[in-house]
Amino acid sequence: MTTIPDLLSAALARALPQLSQPPPADFPAQVQAAADTRFGDYQTNAAMLLAKTARTNPRALAEELTAKLAEDDELGEISLPPTVAGPGFVNFTVRPEFLAARVPELLADDRLGVPVAAPKHKVVIDFSSPNIAKPMHVGHLRSTLLGDCLGRVARFVGHEVISDNHLGDWGTQFGKVIRGWKLHRDPAALAADPLAELVRIYQLADAETKTNPAAADDCRAELAKLQAGDEENVGIWKECVRLSREELDRIYARLGITFDHTLGESFYNDRLASVTERLVAQGIARESEGAIVAFFDEPKLADRPSIIRKRDGAYNYTTTDVATFELRVHEWGADAMWCVVGAPQALHFEQLNALARRLGITVPITHIQFGSILGADGRIMRTREGESVALRDLLDEAEERAAAVIAERSPDLPPDERASVARIIGLGAVKYADLSQHRLTDYKFLWEKMLSFQGNTAPYLQNAYVRIRSIFRRSGEEAPAAPPALTLSAPEEIALARRLAQFAEAVPAVLDDFRPNLLANYLFELANAFHAFYEACPVLKAEGTARASRLLLCETTARVLKTGLGLLGIEAPERM
Repeated sequence: MTTIPDLLSAALARALPQLSQPPPADFPAQVQAAADTRFGDYQTNAAMLLAKTARTNPRALAEELTAKLAEDDELGEISLPPTVAGPGFVNFTVRPEFLAARVPELLADDRLGVPVAAPKHKVVIDFSSPNIAKPMHVGHLRSTLLGDCLGRVARFVGHEVISDNHLGDWGTQFGKVIRGWKLHRDPAALAADPLAELVRIYQLADAETKTNPAAADDCRAELAKLQAGDEENVGIWKECVRLSREELDRIYARLGITFDHTLGESFYNDRLASVTERLVAQGIARESEGAIVAFFDEPKLADRPSIIRKRDGAYNYTTTDVATFELRVHEWGADAMWCVVGAPQALHFEQLNALARRLGITVPITHIQFGSILGADGRIMRTREGESVALRDLLDEAEERAAAVIAERSPDLPPDERASVARIIGLGAVKYADLSQHRLTDYKFLWEKMLSFQGNTAPYLQNAYVRIRSIFRRSGEEAPAAPPALTLSAPEEIALARRLAQFAEAVPAVLDDFRPNLLANYLFELANAFHAFYEACPVLKAEGTARASRLLLCETTARVLKTGLGLLGIEAPERM
């Protein structure tokens, strides 16, 4: 289905060549949502751009453009006669009659009007990526939620998406884990809480290395044995991976997140020597002080070389990542790679892109950065002991706090349903609090704000959906079959219909700069429009065409809310 901005842009493209000073053939005929809706729903600054090159009065050019647009019969079916505002903006107001016909089309469309992406891409999206033998903590939340949402949206608009959880399951820390396993492991504690015990034995071994050189030598020896394929150490490592994966899978299942692949760094071990040999053979890397190092010609990276193989023969993250990207391109057929990784890794990804280009990988590697989660004090969120907050504990607290809110708001809900609703509300609140922020900004994690039923929160949006479902339960009617057209007369009906039509614009915009907050903000505005409609336009007390029209608006709103929340990874309960 063609979006309203695209329909208006097409009319603009037909009008521009008719001007007394027509633009060049490649001039962009673009219409966007209006910044100030007092003057219209959509606008274009085409006249202002043209006036600069033509050295003419932009407002006069805008008046000439509106006159040409007013002669377009196709445009006349969509928009009221366009008007000029300010220094030369041309504004369009969509006809209520067009919206009345549009909403039933949205409801009949499985995609709710969202156009299919063109061209389609095969996208590999890399996100979450926790370390083995360590519990997930709050620092993993943004990558996990952002990556999951971007994958959902990309699939919805028609891209082929391959999700890959690139686990940190190899490296120097395993020498300490293995030594701690052999010397300090408590089988009962390991059975009760595997990751807590793995962290404990690692910390004991790590502390010993700082005061006992022999312990440090032992850890290096255990790591060397692991890398050489020692049967005992490989067995311990595999058990650590298994126990960690079980806990990770529980967290992901709880969040409703799945991956197509979970390939840890260890998967690429057999490829690293080949990568290094090719980098050296092609002159991309060379020996330097006993190590193999890649040097760069790019000015920004000229004094930022990247170690490919250390002096002791161990490989670096860079080598593993190059092997990873080669697999994604050559074996999976990716034509886009998105890596949802924190901002501190920006230099690493600049180096990777430079290495990939020199190896002939032309597929872009996009580093999708994000900010930090802060506590109420404005500092990085930590426990009272100064540790990172465990993600499992955070989700537990979200459900517990939501349960208390639901018990107070809806004491008559059966206990099992109350628990289910608390889970949906609590997890949804955490997800929405994160995804409704611009991904590059830091934000404060405030329970009272995110669990509020007022304001830009998940409970507010979920409550709008529940209110609609309640309307249909009280009416005793099923969702209505779409009439030939709606009757839109009240301003609140028109405003809601207009907002519903904009879902088709909000969803694709998420991928323009990887910003789920655009979809979150759209849903918030939709919920606001629905509540204004609900207060001003009685649904069940209406009769005839008005009742059918309002029920249809309600059903379409419910569909859009549920679909939009689903793209954010958030469920919509039927009752709360």
